[in-house]
Amino acid sequence: MSIRACGFDGKPDKNNSDGDGRTEFMKKEEAPPMVSVIIPTHNRGWILPEAVDSVLNQTCREFELIVVDDGSTDDTARILTGYGTDISIIHQENRGVSAARNRGIHSSRGEYIAFLDSDDLWLPEKLAVQLAYFNDHPQYHICQTEEIWIRKGVRVNPKKRHKKLSGMIFEKCLPLCLVSPSAVMMRHSLFDDIGVFDESLPACEDYDLWLRTTWKYPVGLIETPLIIKRGGHDDQLSGMPELDKFRIQALLKALESPNLDAGQTRAAAAVLAEKCKIYAAGCRKHGRPDQADGYLSLAEKYMKP
Repeated sequence: MSIRACGFDGKPDKNNSDGDGRTEFMKKEEAPPMVSVIIPTHNRGWILPEAVDSVLNQTCREFELIVVDDGSTDDTARILTGYGTDISIIHQENRGVSAARNRGIHSSRGEYIAFLDSDDLWLPEKLAVQLAYFNDHPQYHICQTEEIWIRKGVRVNPKKRHKKLSGMIFEKCLPLCLVSPSAVMMRHSLFDDIGVFDESLPACEDYDLWLRTTWKYPVGLIETPLIIKRGGHDDQLSGMPELDKFRIQALLKALESPNLDAGQTRAAAAVLAEKCKIYAAGCRKHGRPDQADGYLSLAEKYMKP
C-alpha cells in the first residue's frame, strides 16, 4: 500500500522512547489525513493481521492507521514491524483497552476518528461510505454502520433487542449497548465535548462513552453492513464476568452528571434500579450478602419517585 494517498509520505519521522519502555513511530506529515483509524490490541497476534489488512484494503485512501500495542507478550510486535511504514505503531505497558484507544486518539491527526477492534474486520467500502454520509449529513457528529455477526466461525443473526437505531437513542442504549466501536466514525472534535474513554472501567467502557454521547448527540445509521464482528473466543471483554457491575458504574456516572433532562433521568434511574436488583441476586447466590444488600439499597434509592 502507498500511504502517500492518505496525506503523508509514509516515512518515519522519529523513533522515540518515552522512558517507560514504550516506543512510538510517528510519520512525517504533508497534510492531515481525513480519518485516523485506531486499532487497540493485546496478545492478538493470531488474528490482528486480518484487521490491519482490512483497513489497508479500504477503497478510501485518506487515512492514517494507528495500532496501539497494549503490552502484548506474544508475537504482536514482530507482526506489526512487518508492515513497515504502512502503519503507525505505539507500544505501551498493559493498561487496558480504554487507555490504548485514548493513546491513539491523542496521537491522531484526522478530522474523523474510526475504531476497529483487533478481532473484527472492515469491508473495503467502510470508510468511503461513512465519509460520504458525513458529507450528506453535516449536522451529525457520529455515525455507525450495520454489521455482520460471526460467532465461532458461523454467521448468526442479531436478536431483535440488538437492532441498531438512528437519531436520539439515549433511552434505547440504556438496557444494552447499541453502538459498536468497530462500526463507528466520529468527528475528532466530539471528544472535546464528551471526553475520552474512562480508563477506570475494565469493561463496558464503550457503553459509558456512548451514554455520554447519546444524551446530547444523534447517532446516524448506515443500514448497509460494512463490518464483520467476530466473537466467541476466550479473550473477549464481553465475556468478562459481572459486566452489570460496570454498567451500573456507567449509569451512576450518567445520573450524577447535570446533563440529563427529566425524561432521560427517569429512564436511566429505572434501568439502574433493575440492573442493581439483578446484580444483587447474583451476589447473594455467590455468597456475598453484604454486596447484595448494598446494591438493593442503591436500587431502592433510584426506584423512588
